[in-house]
Amino acid sequence: MEEEKVKVVKVKAIEATAESFKEYGQVIEASADGLPFGPYDAQLHLSRGIPRFYIMSLRDRELKFSTITHHANVTQCLGSIGGHAWYLGVAKPSIVTRVNVDDLSKKIDKSPCGHLYVPPNVEDVQVFRITGPKFIKLNVGTWHAGPLFLSEAMDFYNLELSDTNVVDHTTHNFSKDNGVVFVIEE
Repeated sequence: MEEEKVKVVKVKAIEATAESFKEYGQVIEASADGLPFGPYDAQLHLSRGIPRFYIMSLRDRELKFSTITHHANVTQCLGSIGGHAWYLGVAKPSIVTRVNVDDLSKKIDKSPCGHLYVPPNVEDVQVFRITGPKFIKLNVGTWHAGPLFLSEAMDFYNLELSDTNVVDHTTHNFSKDNGVVFVIEE
């Protein structure tokens, strides 16, 4: 789609809390050492490969996006090193595990990775601001755009599978398919 035909959609960022983020994953905050595993710990799904935990160094990630990605086989954890503020655009998982009558009225696409999914709707995109010493865990299939941030560069820790970005990376292009680009308002 030509640049002049792309509509800017402004989205107000809300703070990521356990309650506000629950449809997309979890917000994990500090807890006392020695507590047993429980519902406030990251509920991870890493059984389909070798986990990869690494520090991701990012530059020039302004507060706008036109593409959004999901991973169909893994949860993903992201957090800024130092607890600096950052932003993440998200939409609910839309992987189709079996086609039923309700799905027939929706556009169903096939990922290059092999699974079926319904592309996210423009109006279903939410933006979260993540601040302080916490990280987010994305549920399997949660659409996400970012991390995005105001500073020139930031480092993030990232937990996914060793081959996530090679064999489990489905992207929807809002600019091309919907004629929109999202701009984050603080």
